[in-house]
Amino acid sequence: MNKYYLAIDIGASSGRHILGHLENEQMVLEEIYRFPNGNVEKDGELTWDIDGLFKEILIGMKKCKDAGKIPISVGIDTWAVDIVLLDEEDKRIGNAVGYRDSSTQGMDKKVYEKISEDELYARTGIQKQIFNTIYQLMAWKERKPELYTKAKTMLMIPDYLHFLLSGVKATEYTNATTTQLVSPVTKDWDFNLIDTLNYSKNLFQKIVLPGTCIGNLTQEVQQEVGFDCKVVVPATHDTGSAVMAVPVAKNTCDENILYISSGTWSLMGTELLDANCSSESKAYNLTNEGGYEYRFRYLKNIMGLWMIQSVKKEIGQNYSFGEICEMASRTAIPSIIDANDDRFLAPKDMTEEVKCACKESAQPVPENLAEVAAVIYNSLAKCYGKTIAEIEKLTGKQFGEIHIVGGGSNAEYLNQLTALATGKTVFAGPTEATAIGNLSAQMIAEGELMDLTDARNCIYESFDIKVYK
Repeated sequence: MNKYYLAIDIGASSGRHILGHLENEQMVLEEIYRFPNGNVEKDGELTWDIDGLFKEILIGMKKCKDAGKIPISVGIDTWAVDIVLLDEEDKRIGNAVGYRDSSTQGMDKKVYEKISEDELYARTGIQKQIFNTIYQLMAWKERKPELYTKAKTMLMIPDYLHFLLSGVKATEYTNATTTQLVSPVTKDWDFNLIDTLNYSKNLFQKIVLPGTCIGNLTQEVQQEVGFDCKVVVPATHDTGSAVMAVPVAKNTCDENILYISSGTWSLMGTELLDANCSSESKAYNLTNEGGYEYRFRYLKNIMGLWMIQSVKKEIGQNYSFGEICEMASRTAIPSIIDANDDRFLAPKDMTEEVKCACKESAQPVPENLAEVAAVIYNSLAKCYGKTIAEIEKLTGKQFGEIHIVGGGSNAEYLNQLTALATGKTVFAGPTEATAIGNLSAQMIAEGELMDLTDARNCIYESFDIKVYK
């Protein structure tokens, strides 16, 4: 009888329940349920509907029961940095504010009153993003002190969802590192830094590693979904799970891989055994996020397909992403923008923002959907090429190939442009990398896969990989 594992993979625009099992030494996936997600405006803030998400989680789990495929474990992954605060009765305080909200603007200056930006990077190895948890906490402290003082627990979004399933409060390592409050040396909370910032130490929960079983479903959840299973935390940061799913052929070393986790964001990097917290690394805006087996995901956050997703909503509702990609490939507009400019983080109108950027730099202004998309795709490819050069310089490594995993691996035109811009062979796939990495952590915990290398070998044998040169 098959052993089933349930990965609940929640992204910024949608979530899905993916059942996985091993069959003839290959991983087999089955999507059980899918649901929408997105920011909602509440009390003047961009927030996540956490209660709604948890209801969707339970609905999807009941679908497993209905299908007669009860998982032996479940794990949830989401995006990074966002948090919830709980009071002394474990009730949520205020809203689950999303990282695209403007509340963190100016909070970097408040943090740098306590510690310099250079020292902060040298201490944590995490690149500055104005929405990092370190700034979110400062926003709570400065803007909502009456709520902040009631807080007794801080949990990141997937940690909170695991808490609702299991009743156990813990913070998973890969996501914890994105707070910019974890030491890359001790792999634990930097409590001296936390003291310096006057954050309450009691907020911070024990850090656990991917693959840790934190318990079983609560009695209440068991009654709701109709079964019990273990709650095994995966790499709860979706990129952490996606990087686990980089496919590697048997008898091939996986210590020199270059990847792009391509989706709403493009996360481009490699794996290091020791963090690079140098001033040069900071100057290139590279980050050292925690990975499976304490490997560091040495990468750069690039704006990614969020730009295309936004343009599709604005002027391309009648087209699929594949059609937009194909239309873009038939244009010849030469304009290039800085895809990593903060102006593209949350503009009111992405299409107009792209046009304005072209106009301001005296380049041809795109006139239609195909040209806007072409400018974005070409700009992303150029950014990839620049980032590779930076990573090779700082690591001393030379990479002959790029592994693109995640939903963006389906963007054939972008894959071709990336191969052209970098001069490297591009291996695209698997698409469901985050869910696959999530399942891999659970399968390793159960002993069905031996370790990360075994998982990557299995993934290589299980899924189609397209090659672009």
